[in-house]
Parts: sequence; C-alpha cells; structure tokens
Amino acid sequence: MRTHQGFRVPAMVAALALAAGSLSPAGVAQAPIPQASDTDLATARAIFKQLIEINTTDTPQGNVTTATAAMQKRFLDAGFPAGDVHLLGPDPRKQDLVVWLRAAGTPTEKPVLFLCHVDVVQALHSDWTTDPFQFVEKDGYYYGRGTQDMKDSDAVLVATFLRLYKEGYKPKRDLILALTADEEGGNFNGARWLVSTHRDLVDAAYVINPDSGGVELDQGRAVMADVEATEKVYSDFQLTATDRGGHSSLPRPDNAIYELTSALNKLEAYTFPFEMNEVTRTYFKSLSERETGQTAADMQAILATPPDLAAAERLTAEPSFNANFRTTCVATRLSGGDANNALPQIAQAIVNCRIFPGHSPEEIRQQLVALFGDPKLTVKYVSDAGEVSDTAPDRIAISPPPPIPAVFTPLTQITDAIWPGIPVTPIMENGASDSIYFAQAGIPSYGYSAEALERDDVRAHGRDERLPVDSFTKSLNFFYAFAKALGDE
Repeated sequence: MRTHQGFRVPAMVAALALAAGSLSPAGVAQAPIPQASDTDLATARAIFKQLIEINTTDTPQGNVTTATAAMQKRFLDAGFPAGDVHLLGPDPRKQDLVVWLRAAGTPTEKPVLFLCHVDVVQALHSDWTTDPFQFVEKDGYYYGRGTQDMKDSDAVLVATFLRLYKEGYKPKRDLILALTADEEGGNFNGARWLVSTHRDLVDAAYVINPDSGGVELDQGRAVMADVEATEKVYSDFQLTATDRGGHSSLPRPDNAIYELTSALNKLEAYTFPFEMNEVTRTYFKSLSERETGQTAADMQAILATPPDLAAAERLTAEPSFNANFRTTCVATRLSGGDANNALPQIAQAIVNCRIFPGHSPEEIRQQLVALFGDPKLTVKYVSDAGEVSDTAPDRIAISPPPPIPAVFTPLTQITDAIWPGIPVTPIMENGASDSIYFAQAGIPSYGYSAEALERDDVRAHGRDERLPVDSFTKSLNFFYAFAKALGDE
C-alpha cells in the first residue's frame, strides 16, 4: 500500500467538519429562502425537458453540441452579450458552453465557476419502461436519461443564470457557468480541455461542481447533506483470454470463454480490504449520530481502533456503505467468439474499478493479475480515450480543499433552511468527476448538488433514471440563493 504524499486529509477534514458543525444554525431562525415563482419553475422545467430530449451520449446518435448550442441560444435570446457566451471545443460534436455573468464595476475577487457536464451514458429503449430520451413526469418523478446525472443541475444552473440576468442582478464578482462534454467518457473531455487550453475562460477562485454531493434521504427523511471532499480514482481494465479455438463438438475446459469466466468468478468472490480515511471516518461519525439500532452501533464500531470488521461486514450489505470502505471492481462489458459452432479464440471483458484514495491504477492492475493467477489471461489498462496499454498510470486523488467560509457559511445556512437540522458533512465521492482537472490545476473544487435522493434509489447510469419533482424544485431554490450569496462575497 502506497499513500500519495499529496493526500493531506486530517487537518482539512477536521476544519471542514468544524466549519459545517459550527455553522449549522440549529434552533436559529433563518431568513426565508426565495421560492421560485410559477414562471421561474416553468422555465427551469422547460430547460430540463429540452436537455433530456437531446441525446448527448458518446455514440453516433449523440451530439453534445446540439445541447450546448440550444443553451447558447437561450442566453443570447435573454440578452447576454455575445462576448460573454462562448461555444467552443476541440470537436464539432463536443462543443462546451462557457457563460459569464458579469460583476458590477471591476471585481476585486476572482470569479466563481459552476461546473456541469451535459453528456450522459448510453441508454437503450429496450431496457427502459419509458423512452430514456423523452422527458416523462409521472407519480411524482421526472424520468429520462440524465435526470440524476446531471441534466437536472444543468437546467437548474442555466435557469438560475437567466433569472439573475433578467432581474438585473449585478454580483460583486463574476459568476461563470461551464457546460462541458465527455465527463462520462470519450476523447474530448471538456473540463480538461478548457483548463489546459482556455484557462482564462474558467480561471476561478474556486469551483462548485454539482456532479457530486447532495442530500441523503432515508424513507423520505433528510438525513445528511454530503459535500465532496475527495473522490475515488476511475480506471478501466481490459481482460483478454486467448485460445487456439476448434470445433464446438470437441469442447475443452480451457477455451477462452471458460478462462475469462473463471477469472470473473474469482473477481466476484473477492473483496478488496476494508479501509477508511479521515473523510470517510468523519462521514460515518456524523451518520452514526443520525442512525439508530444496529446500524448506529455498527458505525460506531468501525470507528474504533482497531475497527470491528464484523460490523463492517454487516454495513457492507448496503452498496453505498460498501463503496466507502474499499476499492471496488466489477465487470461491465463482455465479448467473445466468432461463430456459434466454434470454440472461441478470444474472449474479453472490461472491468471497471473505483480505486480508494492512496492506491494507483497500476497497483490495482497488478492486484488483479495476482488474483486471476492465469498466464493465459492479460490485464491491460484502458484510458478515457479508449487507448489500451500494458501498464496503468499513477493518479493523484483529490486532496480535500480548505473549507472556505464564503462557500460553507451560505451552503450550510441555505441547506438548513430547506432541510432543517441535517448536518453538512464531507464525503468521499465513490464515482469520479471533472473536479480532478481543476484540483490538479490548483483550483479548489467543492461537490454539492442540493439533489435529494433516497439512498436505495440512485439510478444514475441505470434503468429508468428518475428524479423526484420536489427535489428539482428545492435544488432550483437552493442554487438561486447560493449563487447570489457567492456573488455577493
């Protein structure tokens, strides 16, 4: 095990927990949060619908530029100066949109950047009970690909910038909105491209990234507001088994598909070691104070030294808890064989790993090689651009940025006004986000969506993705108040 030297969590997380705890205004009357009017809500909903119904997958049918150009038109039609609405990118189908809401006069502080991706993962009509690229409202939910990840936040921020401009709001510092391509994969990651080639358009004091964080619900009860402090490292690996093939009437136990499935069975049965860091410890300590019964007792037990591994095993039954405890790897794609009547000469699988901070992709690749223990099987790294290589790189996990009061004071107060009494707590994002590119460029990034979801109803990337109607409305109210609070600093 090798810990990156740059992973400096204890003091920062302690400060974040202290800031969140000290700013939680329990029992203190807060100024009411402005509620979106019927017209504001209708506008936001129309933008949401428009975005959902534009296919922005990284497929021949998808086109990010169609979505970003549609949003560009909305800003220009609203009167935004053309010089403040930038549609640009390295590929005609993958154009990013960067919009500036200008400050009054000459600002003394650097801008605040809201970072949102507009691409989504593929969704097949045959897998869904609704059309994934049709915006459907039923039973108190909005359905469609991207309703959770993350066209809801795209729509909320577009609507917020339009509303602020319409009202004549002049912040003390510039506010920037970036809508980008290929966060979910592809050759033209917009966030990385903007930081490396157009830093002037996105250079900010800090970034608010709604692609992570949010409000946890437990059977309708708001339990905790999560703010991303660090995140796992995303890595794909290609497993390949080869064989001489042969006639299917003469089956052999060592054909390529059997070799591959044997390796995948080992992966399914394997559990990476239990781990915690200061971010996850803070998270479970806070959560244990909200839970009851065996769950609360188990959370307290894993915080002991040494941790109670039996308690960890019981908590592992909840997938979101399990993902906080360890590196996870799972097969996501399979292929093999050329004919129905022939033994396969090649079989392949893609294994997707979300790597616990402190470990590199190459370290995990070597662990997989050792786990499979099969010289006939190769394990290679697949980059975000789809390039395959024999070894994997080292990547640095996001170090928790300092808890800037200008961010956490309004974040905590507005959250408390909408969901009274819940703690604001740092978390480790179990997926991955574009925050990494800004963190590597020295720009602090804070992940918070104000999206309220049931723990057991996270459908991002999955079938029948949906968002509660009430969650969308509350997120809209949150970001209007939050953007003004940040702009007034």
